[in-house]
Amino acid sequence: MTKATLLRTTANRAGLQLQRFSPLSSRREHGSVQEYFSMTEKPVLHYFNGRGRMESIRWLLAAAGVEFEEKLFETREEFEKLIQGGTLMYEQVPMVEIDGMNLVQTRAILRYVAAKYGLYGRNPEEQAWIDMYVEGLRDLSDMIMYFPLSLPEEKEMNLEYILERAKTRFFPVYEKALRDHGQDFLVGNRLSWADVQLLEVILMAEECEAGVLSGFPLLQDFKVRISQIPTINRFLQPGSQRKPPLDEQSIGTAKDIFKFERGMFLKNMSTIVAEY
Repeated sequence: MTKATLLRTTANRAGLQLQRFSPLSSRREHGSVQEYFSMTEKPVLHYFNGRGRMESIRWLLAAAGVEFEEKLFETREEFEKLIQGGTLMYEQVPMVEIDGMNLVQTRAILRYVAAKYGLYGRNPEEQAWIDMYVEGLRDLSDMIMYFPLSLPEEKEMNLEYILERAKTRFFPVYEKALRDHGQDFLVGNRLSWADVQLLEVILMAEECEAGVLSGFPLLQDFKVRISQIPTINRFLQPGSQRKPPLDEQSIGTAKDIFKFERGMFLKNMSTIVAEY
């Protein structure tokens, strides 16, 4: 095996195959040995020490079996230093250093990671289905993500709203998708970004109500099945880079860093503007 050849493997059950990649063979992206070695380095994730929008990126990298490093800032000053360094295109995080690039914007990062590691379908039709599924899940995950920031007097109402939407709008879609598709996975016959995102959101919803899947037997089976994929199972174990739900201390830290306030009304998510 020469320097110009990179071999990568992932779980057979997830349908990802041993692939040969020659990064020095194309000047389109890899015009030098220095650029090649930058591609072999671990991705570096820049964020605060919490879930937020980076958590789905952690999930996807972990599912692909990719080791990554994190540079976590804890103060506004550390965040501003990163901004002043000129690597944040829109002065926002998350930001991921990967393949010699500083990637920003959550969906762009996720799509790049999914495509790079074989989690983005085999053709445009599969990619369209994956996009539809993950965009729908984003609506639910955003509601759950912002829930800890509710005002005390709004918490009960917001929780009821989240659970009602999960049970009547979102989970029925994925229960039907699994039934109609008749496969272990949402799209095609192998693991995709959509499966990883669905498991993440299921677990988030169960943190709100343990029995939220009681009316969805196929989703219950899906949760068990996908959780047993070795790379994902490792990410679910204590001591992994998976982050816990926001507590009062981490909420205070996030507020100080990103300068937002409580009371982000969950029924109007599209009107929220925050670097979070």
